Amino acid sequence: MNIIINHIRSFNRRRLTRRHLKKTLVGARLWRPKRIYRRYMLAQSYYRPQLKMIKSWAFKDTEYSNFYYDLKILNIEHMTHAISVITNLEHKIIARYIEEIRTDDWLKKLILKNLKSSDYPKDTKVEFARRIGWYAIARAIKPKVIVETGVHNGVGACVLTRALMKNSEEGILGEYFGTDIDESAGQLLTSPLSDYGKILYGDSIKSLGKLNYTIDLFINDSDHSETYEQQEYEIVNEKLSSNAIILGDNSHVTDKLSKFSLKTNRKFIFIPEKPKDHWYPGAGIGVSYIHPQN
Repeated sequence: MNIIINHIRSFNRRRLTRRHLKKTLVGARLWRPKRIYRRYMLAQSYYRPQLKMIKSWAFKDTEYSNFYYDLKILNIEHMTHAISVITNLEHKIIARYIEEIRTDDWLKKLILKNLKSSDYPKDTKVEFARRIGWYAIARAIKPKVIVETGVHNGVGACVLTRALMKNSEEGILGEYFGTDIDESAGQLLTSPLSDYGKILYGDSIKSLGKLNYTIDLFINDSDHSETYEQQEYEIVNEKLSSNAIILGDNSHVTDKLSKFSLKTNRKFIFIPEKPKDHWYPGAGIGVSYIHPQN
């Protein structure tokens, strides 16, 4: 019907003949369903693989939040280039760090063991998704202090403390602090990874206010409301080291980190996430950093 109405309007109030109107109505009846079908099938072709994966995923005993998956190879390559620019290190160095965490069977087995002991869904497979970018940055800048808000089960905490463990093997010590309001959070962070960090329980804003450390790497991943996210950036602003990097886990849906970066004379890059073999469309990493020329 919209086709007919638009066609009639296109004549700008000119008088339509009965013959022309009949021709328009017949054409719309015969052509419109075919066009709709073709357009529908074209659009669906972009989502058919994800719809198929949803059907399979729905019947598995696996996680239904904070999904675990690997990333597409092209996505990893793009991420590598972006982190190389951000950290001002060669592509091959960042690529080595990313491969290091993606193939870290020791860490995967430790996390899987802890998942099983906490009665986690039995079909869960451990992959690190965008957290491989967190790891690569932590390995690249060798932070003395990492702070992550919003620990949840603690996969991110394990990845970040694993980076600190690797840094310590190179003679550079660092410490991790995670914050979470849920006192059961962080159950995956066990020894020996817990030797490199701890969880601060309570409201993240209050915990950050009490934290008397200079922060080199800050990850926002707690309450995903825009207001709370902004408050976290504001409260850590005075605690950041001169070359600190901020990672925003909410930057795919808000502009708070990009605006904070403009306000504080920092650069901002968003690294999108493209999951491999998973229906979830992916989130990404917002990165706020100081350019070497600043």
